[in-house]
Amino acid sequence: MDIQNKETEDEGTFFIEEGNERLATMYYRWRGDDRVIIEHTEVSEKLKGKGIGKQLVDHAVAFARERHVKIIPLCPFAKSVFEKSKGYEDVL
Repeated sequence: MDIQNKETEDEGTFFIEEGNERLATMYYRWRGDDRVIIEHTEVSEKLKGKGIGKQLVDHAVAFARERHVKIIPLCPFAKSVFEKSKGYEDVL
């Protein structure tokens, strides 16, 4: 599944669409030039249990590394992924 990114000046989303249906979304907001806050993650029932939420977090981490920014995971799901996963410390 292809994760896309749509971004405005101060916020954005990572998302997965199939046809015209959005099946998963992670909402983020810029906090200055060097931090991104992950605010909310949602995954359609069609994709539950397939690791899609974790893939969105992985994508956000890659995005942060590419842009040399830090992530503040306020979303409870994203926060739990950061707590359970090793190798994300550089973007926290």
